[in-house]
Amino acid sequence: MIRIGLIGNGGMCKAAHAPYYRDDPRVEVAAVCDIIEERALYLKENFFPAADVYTDYRELLKDPSIDAVDICTPNDLHSEIAVAALDAGKHVFCEKPDAVDVPKAEAMKAAAERSGKLLMVMRNNRFSAASRYLKGFIEDGRAGEIYCGCCGWQRRRGIPGKGGWFTTKARSGGGPLIDLGVHMIDLAVWLMGSPKPVAVSANTYCKFADTDVSDSVNSDFGDKNAAGTFDVEDLAMGLIRFENGAVLQIEFSWASNIKRERRFVELRGAKAGVKWEDEQAEIYTEENGRLLDTVPLPVRDDNGHRNNLRHFIDVLTNGDEPCYKPQQGVDMIKILCAVYESARTGREVLL
Repeated sequence: MIRIGLIGNGGMCKAAHAPYYRDDPRVEVAAVCDIIEERALYLKENFFPAADVYTDYRELLKDPSIDAVDICTPNDLHSEIAVAALDAGKHVFCEKPDAVDVPKAEAMKAAAERSGKLLMVMRNNRFSAASRYLKGFIEDGRAGEIYCGCCGWQRRRGIPGKGGWFTTKARSGGGPLIDLGVHMIDLAVWLMGSPKPVAVSANTYCKFADTDVSDSVNSDFGDKNAAGTFDVEDLAMGLIRFENGAVLQIEFSWASNIKRERRFVELRGAKAGVKWEDEQAEIYTEENGRLLDTVPLPVRDDNGHRNNLRHFIDVLTNGDEPCYKPQQGVDMIKILCAVYESARTGREVLL
């Protein structure tokens, strides 16, 4: 039995994390914590009636019976809480992004190493059935050398928590790049075999800070504040170069004049191209002198968030090999920060 404390009890915790932990018989949620006590009380009353309630995560970490914590706070607190928890001898699962800058991501990695405890950050798109299928296809050599690709999460109108922490750079670290980009860049790089990133060139834009139009349920995330701050991008585009010569084009938007919202990764291999779009896989190749497109049947009961959280508990209880390594988190934040630096300077940034 893993005794776990949930820190940050807002929308993501209620929607994805709490329901999973409630249903896993290997887990006991021993504590819930949020600076807004009503949110913690909601989880206690609706999910975990035996849980202790805290408004200060430092007090929660003093409980020696808690084995692990799950962090669903605003981005700027991820590293601070993760480092404190690891140093307190707790295993850590954290929502993405890993951190808001490179030193904070490196601090998380260092804390995991000196504590000997498990650090895992949400990479839910690795755990969809389409992702696992394509990973096996590529690892079997059926795509050949992966030499280029593109990925993105494009929304037509889907700005989350406008005026709140999502759109305040000091809290979030940025806009759709750090909010959405971490998902699709990670999936693309993971499918590519995790080559080392060496350079980034990018631009960012903010053109829709004055609109309240929405066509996406994602606009409901976060706490809106009509008098609040909007000092982040609503669109980021760029190119990542890797040590092995491969390149990856990226595009992420909360708002953009496109047809519809879509999430995608497209990778070009010497033997076959692969595509992941909205959790469906496709493969493009040739066979017997003819072009061939393959669409594997979808898995209807797939849930990447639940599968990722299950993997965390599997590692703790069964000794499974973690699919996420802290260095991957450092590399991710290096890429994201380099995008912002390249956009600021107008120059390519070497990593």
